[in-house]
Amino acid sequence: MQRVSVVGTSGAGKSTVASALARLLGASLLELDSVHHQADWRPLPRAELRAVVAAAAEGECWVIDGNYSSAQDLVWARADTVVWLDLPRRTVMRRVIWRTLRRVGGRVELWNGNRERWRNFFSLDKEESVIAWAWQTHASNRARYEAAMADPVNGHLRFVRLRAAADVRQFLRSAGSGVD
Repeated sequence: MQRVSVVGTSGAGKSTVASALARLLGASLLELDSVHHQADWRPLPRAELRAVVAAAAEGECWVIDGNYSSAQDLVWARADTVVWLDLPRRTVMRRVIWRTLRRVGGRVELWNGNRERWRNFFSLDKEESVIAWAWQTHASNRARYEAAMADPVNGHLRFVRLRAAADVRQFLRSAGSGVD
C-alpha cells in the first residue's frame, strides 16, 4: 500500500482516515476539498484541479482523499489501493451534523478562508448544505463504488470496503503494523 485513494460519502470520515493513513505510511496527503474549494467557495476550474491532482499522483507514496469524478481517473490510474468508507447512512448523518455544528458554531476555517454558514445548516439544497449533500448522495455513492469494484478496468486496484467504525479502527491498526 503506497498510493491510496480514500473515498466515501461526506461525513464518513475520509479526511480523518486519510490523515491517519498518510502518517502511518509516511506518505504525502492531498485533500481534494482543499484544492477544489477556493476563496468564497469558488470551485477551482476543472483543468487546474486536474493539474494539481496529476502532479500529486506522480509521487511514489501518497494518500488522496476525495470523491471528485473530475479527477478520479488520474488518482485511480496510479493508485494501488482504494479505501472506501461505506458507513451506514445513520452513522454518516450523525457525524456530518455534529461536525457541521462544531464548524459553524466555532467559526472554523476550512480551506482558503472558507467557513460553513448557519443558513447552509438548514438548507435542503445539496449544493448549499453538506448535510443535504450527505443525505442525498449516500445511495448513489454506494452504487458508484460497488460498480467500480466490479469493473474490470479497476482490476489493478485493491478495494478495502470499511462498513463500520470498528472496521476503520482495525484497518488503521493493521496499516500501522504493516499488516494488510
